[in-house]
Amino acid sequence: MSLWRSKAPLILASQSQARKLLLANAGLAFEARPADIDERGVQEASKLSGPREIALLLACEKAKAVSAQSPGCYVIGADQTLALGELLFTKPSGRAQAMAQLRDLAGRTHELHSAVAVARDGTVLFEDVSVARMTMRQMTEADLSAYLDAAGDAVTTSVGAYQLESLGVHLFEKIEGDHFTILGLPLLPLLAFLRHESLVAV
Repeated sequence: MSLWRSKAPLILASQSQARKLLLANAGLAFEARPADIDERGVQEASKLSGPREIALLLACEKAKAVSAQSPGCYVIGADQTLALGELLFTKPSGRAQAMAQLRDLAGRTHELHSAVAVARDGTVLFEDVSVARMTMRQMTEADLSAYLDAAGDAVTTSVGAYQLESLGVHLFEKIEGDHFTILGLPLLPLLAFLRHESLVAV
């Protein structure tokens, strides 16, 4: 049974399996329609450099893009940035870049900025950014190679070359932040907004 109360459909502007699972487990019926936007182009044109601002911009642009093509629907956009100090990371292009990212992150604390936005008919109705602080353990080259061997091609699908909900959990010694933020969707503030708008039954 879905807890979604509106006659207007709910759409997730993402194909992220983690985000889809979070919404499904929360009892929300939705469709997944990825946003067709040039993320790097949008980021560069904005001249923004802060990880929080970039994540929020992209979440809003994704939600607006899909909602403009889906009249009357509520559309959730989401984005996540990984920052090590002033350095922003992108998805590694292959094993060599994944190894380089892990070398940079090992033994240090980085931040995940997860943004969510809800739009309807091209207008943003809600936005939020949550932050998680992630501390990787110290690792040798052999440790990193063993992880990359075990994780395989999956390391190229996530910024920082890890998925915490999978083998990436072995890389960490300390995590500060909620599970939903780490997986890329600040679910608690999103649900609070949906309740405030009487869009969910609980």
